[in-house]
Amino acid sequence: MEGRKIVDLVVPSEIVARGLREIFTDSADFEVGESFRDLSKAVESRLRILDPDVVIVDPSVLDFRSRKDGRTRLADICDSIVIALAVSGVTEDVLRQYDGSISIYDTGEEVLRKVRSSVDSRSLEPSQNEGGELSAREKEILVCVAKGMLNKEIADKLNLSIYTVITHRKNITRKTGIKTVAGLTVYALLNGLIDMSSIQ
Repeated sequence: MEGRKIVDLVVPSEIVARGLREIFTDSADFEVGESFRDLSKAVESRLRILDPDVVIVDPSVLDFRSRKDGRTRLADICDSIVIALAVSGVTEDVLRQYDGSISIYDTGEEVLRKVRSSVDSRSLEPSQNEGGELSAREKEILVCVAKGMLNKEIADKLNLSIYTVITHRKNITRKTGIKTVAGLTVYALLNGLIDMSSIQ
């Protein structure tokens, strides 16, 4: 794990948010950026801009029907590692969709260990041509991103899992050094992958 990772919190309980902030304050690997109490449209926009390394989210911020799609929703907002905060009323099915989970009953050491494990497992995902040319699949995904498609739309179009799309997007960002959709769109235009007429 290189450098301190930024962790943003989406936790409705101020007490829990303060406790997590305290745990990460003592860590050399992580620092808490911003803390939000819900997942409103304004918070979604803010997370898009911030693009933190890790988001810890209490699935109860989502209404009961949309909890099963919480990870997918966050994948469309940012490319962060998303860790669920296990609270009462959140089922194992919901928790399994996330990159990891922590419990409000975990010790500080357990929280840090679980978050490190999720970050390390993401960084071990294979990538072809690291730091080099984009693969054909990465170019295909870049074109979709430049056309304004969300991760779920790209996954559906290319018959991939949403997590595969996220991994490819991480690789695109690493290879190009560009994090924003606008920047990637300009990159695609300058490299002849799309033309102006194909941009929404």
